Amino acid sequence: MKLENYVAEFFGTMILLVLGVGVVAGVVLKGTKSNGSGWIVITFGWGLGVAIAVYATGYISGAHINPAVTVAVAASGGMPWSDVAPYIVAQLLGAFVGAGLILAMYYPHYKAEKDKGAKLATFSTAPEIRHTPANVFSEVLGTFVLLFGIAGINATVGFFEEGGALAPLLVGLLVVVIGLSLGGTTGYAINPARDLGPRLAHAFLPVPNKGGSDWKYAWVPVVAPIIGGGLGALTYEAVLNNNVMTALPVFIALYAVLQVASFFIPVDQPVTMADPEKETVKKPA
Repeated sequence: MKLENYVAEFFGTMILLVLGVGVVAGVVLKGTKSNGSGWIVITFGWGLGVAIAVYATGYISGAHINPAVTVAVAASGGMPWSDVAPYIVAQLLGAFVGAGLILAMYYPHYKAEKDKGAKLATFSTAPEIRHTPANVFSEVLGTFVLLFGIAGINATVGFFEEGGALAPLLVGLLVVVIGLSLGGTTGYAINPARDLGPRLAHAFLPVPNKGGSDWKYAWVPVVAPIIGGGLGALTYEAVLNNNVMTALPVFIALYAVLQVASFFIPVDQPVTMADPEKETVKKPA
């Protein structure tokens, strides 16, 4: 794999996070012109951000911009496993930098905002109701639909070759509808880099008067999307292409283990660094 592929994944993910974290910051933070404009604005901002990132870098690296996509592609035989780790590293770095750019742009608004939970919500996701089994299932299902849908879009666009330029926009609209229909429970990370990269940025960059980064929950939007994405892509192959790959039972087993284990792993409300009282996190995206 050429270096340009990793560079494309870095910049594609960075653009995604600039637009995605940017729309959440605009809606949530105090004093912005878009403050309070709501969930629909957030879902369209993220969805169109995905489309722009894919248009910008898809012809170079495939524009995975998401470790769940990268793992699903590798599990489906679309790329060697040896390229997975460099792709994911590039995605995480791009996500970190993208979130950092939004912190710099909105810095006066982060400073004006008193709600620590609102600040964290611009960076990373959190469930509205903390129930680990339900939170895990939400992220698995959302990412299953994402990869199943992407496989269908690619198959259909491949059949109608003249419509190929519409594929990134259709993927973006897929992300919009996932956010509208499935995102209200956990904020629909459906992308480990989208959540972990900005969460690291929140932890290590100088966010004014910030609280904790909610690390007790952080594993859910990393592990669940990877398993859900693999299941989505491999199920599409098995059901609609009559191609049952050997990785499918592995992902089914991994999901079963994860879902059972989730009943024994609590994801408590975050405790801020500055205040021992637990705080409520606003709805993220």
